[in-house]
Amino acid sequence: MDREIAKKRIDELTELLRENSRRYYVDNAPVISDFEYDYYMRELEDLEKAFPEFAAPDSPTRTVGSDLDSPVGPNAESQTREGFVQRPHRYPMLSLGNTYSIEEVEEFAARADKTLEESFSYCCELKFDGTAICLTYKEGKLVQALTRGDGVKGDDVTENVKRISNIPQTLHGDFPAEFEIRGEILMPYEAFDALNREREANEEAPFANPRNAASGSLKLIDPAEVAHRGLWCTLYHIPAQSVTFATHDEALSKAAEWGLPVSDKRRICTGISEVKAFIDYWDKERKFLPYATDGIVIKINELSAQRILGYTAKSPRWAVAYKFQAEQACTELLSIDYQVGRTGAVTPVANLAPVQLSGTVVRRATLNNADQMALMDIRVGDWVNVIKGGEIIPKIISVALDRRPAGTEAPVFPSLCPDCGTPLVRSEDEAKWFCPNRDGCPMQIKGRILHFMSRKAMNILAGESTVAQFFEAGLVRTPADLYSITLPQLLSLEGWQEKSARNFLDSLAESRKVPFERVLFALGIRYIGETTARGLARHFESIDALAQASVEQLQELEDIGSVTAPVLYDFLHDARHLREIARLREAGLQFAVEKGESQLSDALAGKIIVVSGTFSVSRERMKDIIALHGGKAASGISSKTSFLLAGLKPGPEKLKKCEQLGIPVLSEEAFMVLLPSSKEQEQMEEPTLF
Repeated sequence: MDREIAKKRIDELTELLRENSRRYYVDNAPVISDFEYDYYMRELEDLEKAFPEFAAPDSPTRTVGSDLDSPVGPNAESQTREGFVQRPHRYPMLSLGNTYSIEEVEEFAARADKTLEESFSYCCELKFDGTAICLTYKEGKLVQALTRGDGVKGDDVTENVKRISNIPQTLHGDFPAEFEIRGEILMPYEAFDALNREREANEEAPFANPRNAASGSLKLIDPAEVAHRGLWCTLYHIPAQSVTFATHDEALSKAAEWGLPVSDKRRICTGISEVKAFIDYWDKERKFLPYATDGIVIKINELSAQRILGYTAKSPRWAVAYKFQAEQACTELLSIDYQVGRTGAVTPVANLAPVQLSGTVVRRATLNNADQMALMDIRVGDWVNVIKGGEIIPKIISVALDRRPAGTEAPVFPSLCPDCGTPLVRSEDEAKWFCPNRDGCPMQIKGRILHFMSRKAMNILAGESTVAQFFEAGLVRTPADLYSITLPQLLSLEGWQEKSARNFLDSLAESRKVPFERVLFALGIRYIGETTARGLARHFESIDALAQASVEQLQELEDIGSVTAPVLYDFLHDARHLREIARLREAGLQFAVEKGESQLSDALAGKIIVVSGTFSVSRERMKDIIALHGGKAASGISSKTSFLLAGLKPGPEKLKKCEQLGIPVLSEEAFMVLLPSSKEQEQMEEPTLF
C-alpha cells in the first residue's frame, strides 16, 4: 500500500475507533457491532505494523477504552452528569485481546508454549457481557469499587456497588489482609425486561441491551435507585501481584470460600482440544443462561507463568478472549410494514414470527430501503436469517432460499404514502422514498411534534404514546396546539391524573424560556440539526432576520450548503409555516436571541476550540460563551483545532493528541484573558441555558 494512502486510512480508522469507543463505553449507545469494531481494530493493527512511523502513542491499538467522560447518548441518564470521584488503580486494569478464530487461539497457545519452559494448563471461563469492576477489600471489608475507567484510573462507585445484593460487604474465612478482585457487573435478562417495562410505562426510552443497562445503572447518582435495578456481579480475576496462590483457579476457589460471587462455570483444560470442546459447548448452551455472554476467556492457569508472559501496553499476554459470532436465528417473515418518519422518509419494516435472540424476543427488523429489499430478493413467507448488530439491533442478513415456499412474489414498494396516500418521490441522490405531504401526513405530523417536545429541543414531558393520544383526540395537529391544552382537557383523557397533568403543563410553561437556537432546532426543518441551528441563531439573532436572507446569503454560512440553503429558505417562505411560527410567538416562545446573548465580540473569530473537562459553568454554557465571541466549538482534536480549552480532569486522549500535534492547551483562566471586557465574566456567572 502507498504510504500516503496508508497514512490516510490509519487516520480514518483511528477516528472511527475512538468515536465508537466513546459511544460504547461513555454513551452506552453503540452503533456498530462488536465484530465490526474488532475488524477495524485488527485492520489498524496490521497497518501500524506495516507503517510503524504512523502509529500514534495514543492509538486505539495501545489504549484501553475509557468510560470516564460524562454520558450524553440516548441511553445515558441525567443523574450520571454529576460525575464521580476518580481514583487510581493499584494495578493497571487492561483489556483482553479478542479473536473470532480458533486458529488464533491455537497461535496464542503456541506462543505461550514457546516462551514457557514448564508445562501449563488453561482456565477457560465465560466472557460476561457487562461492565468491568474492581473491588478492594481490607481486613475483610469492602472499602472501594472502581470502574475500569481508562485503565489507569476509574470512577469510584463504591456506594452504588454496596447496593448490589450478591456483593458481600464483609468476608469470612482466611482472606488476605488486603487484596483486589475484578469482575463484571451484569443485568440479568429478567431484571432488564422489568426495567424496560417500567421505563416504557413512564414514557422513557428503553435500554437497547442488558450491557448498556448495567453500565448506565452503575453510574446513577442515587444508590437507592441502583438497588432497584437488579444488578448482579460475577468475579473472575485476582491480580497475581496481590496473592500467593499457585494457580488462577485456586485463587478463585478461595475467593468463593470467602463469600465472593465467583462463576462456577469454568474448566481447567490441559490441551487445546479440551479448550475447543469448552468453546463448542457454551456456544450452544449460552442461550439458556439468565444473563448475556459473548465469548470464552482462555487464561494460562499457573500464576508463575502469567508473571513470565507479562503484558503488552493494552492486554495481558497470558489470556485471550474467543468471541462468539453474533447469535443468529431463522424465522418466518410474516408481513412488511412501511413506516413514515417525521421527515417523510418511508422505511420498510419486517414483521417476524417471534424468535429468541441474544436474550430478547425479536418480532421486527428494519429492511432499510427499496434497493436493499430488491438486493436481498426478500418476500413475505420467506424464512430469513436474523442477527443482532452488536447484539442490539435486529438485522436480516439473508434469505433461506432453500426454505422459500412456492408461489411467493417479490413485494412491491408502495408508490403512495402508506399513511396519507400522497405519491412518493425520490431524488437521484437519495436511497429512500419520501412523502412530500409534510403538513398533511399524520405520521409526519406526530413525528415532528415528538421531535419538538424532545429533551434537546423544547424539553416537554411527553412521549410517543402521549403524542398519539393528543392527535387521536384532536387536541394537537401542530406544535402550537400544545400551548392551548388545558387542565380539564388533560383530565378528560384516559390515564391522566391531576399530578401528571400539572407536571405536563409546568413543562410547557418552562419551555417558553428555551432560547431561540433550540426553538429553531425544534421546528424540525430538514437538515437543521443542533449545531446548525446554533450557528444560524448566533448569526442572524432572530427568525425575522433569518427569513429575510436569500438562498445565496444562506449558502455563504458555514455548515449551510447548496442542499440545505434552499430547503431552509422554502420553509421560511411557506405561508403555513409562517402562520405556525406566529402562533408559537403568541404562545410566548423565543424567536430572537435574548438581550445580552447576541455576539459580544469577534475575539474568537475563526478559532476552532475543543472543550474538555469541568468548568465553573456547564460545558454547554462554555460552548455558548465561545459562540458569543465568534468562535466555534468542536468535538474532536484535529490539525484545524486552534486550542483545547481544558477544565478540571480533561480527557487524557485529547491532551495527548494536542501534545502530538503541537496544539495549545488553555485553562479557563487563560481563556478568560482572551475575551475583551467584563461582560463575558457576567455571562459566565449567569445560570446555564441548558
